[in-house]
Amino acid sequence: MSDSPSLLEVRELRVRYRGGRTAAAAAADAVRGVSFDIAAGESVGLVGESGSGKSSIARALLRLVPATGSVQFEQRELLSLRGAALRGVRERMQVVFQDPLGALDPRMTVLELIAEPLLEYRRAARAQHEQQVLAMLARVGLGPELLARFPHQLSGGQTQRVGLARALMLGPRLLICDEPVAALDVSIRSQIANLLHDMRAELGLALLFIAHDLPTVRFLCDRVMVLFRGRIVEQAPRERLFGAPQHPYTRALLAANPVPDPAQRPVAPAPAADHAATAPAEAGGGCAYRHRCPMAVARCAAEAPAIRPLGASLVSCHRAGE
Repeated sequence: MSDSPSLLEVRELRVRYRGGRTAAAAAADAVRGVSFDIAAGESVGLVGESGSGKSSIARALLRLVPATGSVQFEQRELLSLRGAALRGVRERMQVVFQDPLGALDPRMTVLELIAEPLLEYRRAARAQHEQQVLAMLARVGLGPELLARFPHQLSGGQTQRVGLARALMLGPRLLICDEPVAALDVSIRSQIANLLHDMRAELGLALLFIAHDLPTVRFLCDRVMVLFRGRIVEQAPRERLFGAPQHPYTRALLAANPVPDPAQRPVAPAPAADHAATAPAEAGGGCAYRHRCPMAVARCAAEAPAIRPLGASLVSCHRAGE
């Protein structure tokens, strides 16, 4: 990361959802004290299994769900902003969602969809909008023949490109991509990844890229954060994380993804040292991953590990580095 002030600084972010009618299901913590920075122009990946809290972090940053903690964007506290001040920040922090078709108003044409941010935030004459939309369409690899089409008349790849064009119309500094390639087939996925790579370089964008697709994360991101049950268990530069993962969960996550080149496969986890420590325990302290961890010992059930530096990595594991 850069030595200059971070573009985004997140400290102790927490998101809690209301649950069902019973006392046990009254509330659920989706994000549990997450902290990280993103520098201007940096691309950071956020990975983890389904239900780990990745999308909840994105929604909290966008102020789409209530959250506590601190989120400093451009050195302003985002969680306390309201009205016009919040609106101004949203102009510089945009999002691309997983479901491109569901994210676009089916009643609007491509021209209307991409021009809408200009109507909302800028007071340029409508006559200028079409030229700006055409220029942005060309940048994302689409032609003018799509201007009058509706979302249902587009392919999946075209729809995601329209969503990206719409997000970039206001020149944001940070683009949050929440599983933007998950709904696309493999060939289209690589095209969108290449487009994001090129647009990031061209526009100097900072990127928070949330995904299950680890090869795409490795291609796009400078640094990667691994989330498990609402907590970041490891952060590291891309090649460090993929080449020498330090947390047992990171190793399991990488091992679950096929890697054609044996030289790029992560090291295998160490054998379990204390199987009794992996047995279900009472609610409370301890490492949340201990029930699945092949390295768990008695300490893992008694004490939650703090995140600590280990070489170029930050890792939350008592036994990391052994």
